[in-house]
Amino acid sequence: MTDNEIKRFSAIEFMSRHKAKVDTEPKDNGSSLQFQTLCNEMRSFLSTPRGLSEEERREYSESLNQAVLGFPAARQYILNIITDRLLKLHINEIEHYEHPYPSLAEAIFSEVVGMHVLEIIIRDTDGLEEIQVVGTNIYTIIRGEVSLSPYRFEQLKEVERIQQNLVLFNNDHINMRKRWAEVMLRDGSRVTITGHGYTALPTLTIRFYTLRNIPLSQLATAPYRMMSPSMLTIFQLILQNRYNLVLIGPTNTGKTNLLKACIAELPAEERLVTIEGRYEMMISRDYPNRNIIEYEINEDDYLHSSNQAFKLALRQSPQRIIHAEIRDDDANIYVRACTRGHHGSMTTVHANQLEDVPEAIVDMCMLDGRGMDANRLAKRITQFVTEIGIQLQLVNGRRIITRIGRLHWDNNEVRVTDWVTYDPEQDQWTIHWHCIRRELPHIEEGVG
Repeated sequence: MTDNEIKRFSAIEFMSRHKAKVDTEPKDNGSSLQFQTLCNEMRSFLSTPRGLSEEERREYSESLNQAVLGFPAARQYILNIITDRLLKLHINEIEHYEHPYPSLAEAIFSEVVGMHVLEIIIRDTDGLEEIQVVGTNIYTIIRGEVSLSPYRFEQLKEVERIQQNLVLFNNDHINMRKRWAEVMLRDGSRVTITGHGYTALPTLTIRFYTLRNIPLSQLATAPYRMMSPSMLTIFQLILQNRYNLVLIGPTNTGKTNLLKACIAELPAEERLVTIEGRYEMMISRDYPNRNIIEYEINEDDYLHSSNQAFKLALRQSPQRIIHAEIRDDDANIYVRACTRGHHGSMTTVHANQLEDVPEAIVDMCMLDGRGMDANRLAKRITQFVTEIGIQLQLVNGRRIITRIGRLHWDNNEVRVTDWVTYDPEQDQWTIHWHCIRRELPHIEEGVG
């Protein structure tokens, strides 16, 4: 059976099954109950770990997750397991039970693995980055833009069924004691689930892995045009001169893609350490010959927290540290790393403007309760941690570098000297060459 032969959720079936629900209810309640009992048995059967080794069991669990999220090969694999199970049970159909699928196996698959109306969105939406379910409403992020989907769930229990399938297949649970869960796939896709009672309505957020291996040069050309071609020279000199970089911008503005593109520009022999809350950059996968150590941290586990990762990383002789995002717990140790020899390190911070970045990091550093002079700390961060700031925004559906600035400390305040600014009305960048030459006198002026 090919991937196309798997019965996927269709809009026609969705309307026929839900517009006149009373008319389509099976008349034989016994057969309906038998189907649900069989589905429950199959759900338990699928959730049982398979494989002789830990790696095989992990791969099977991954296949279950991918099947729920709509990966065709994984769906075919799980459908085959359901079909084989029914053959062993000598069950072909349930008498008097009507369903719109070509086989009982596909009807069961739709109930225990399928994602209901979300399958239409996943299958038919080009550029889909995220699905956000809040109660029965469905929102999508397509190329950075959020919109309310024309599709929706009819009942909350349909959302809760998908939630339960996802947590069950991950040996997790959602109940009155624990009302949330997270699912992470090896390709970087992830699902965040909250249950009724923790949030006002059950939620389901599916963030698909969209990070691609895009060279810095391509980010300056169509279709991306995140920067102008002349800005490539500026980026290369920033990296060569080992400035410590900080990126700011809202979610889905391309910060991680830009970080990865910058890493690709670095000399292959440089020793790098990356620290992420979730594996997203996948540097060693895309650049297998790089001398790089990738940490995935878990702040709920002190043995694998960001603090522990930094302690180990600093003993592994990194030349640069790429920290996906500064958070409260690791702000102090990242500041120490940048001021003690790891020049050319990179990170991201939540801040509205480049001028706000040092203060935001100071606030995080002060949370550990140690007595520190905030003004002195802000000066130190400005001079050594946030030397170059890069600001990104979503402009008319396109991810844009709107500002590059050199941060410095002047008269007890953070000052930013703009190197590059962006005019959204003209869709053009202005490169302030005279400001850049103050620090990089050998740079040649290009066309902005």
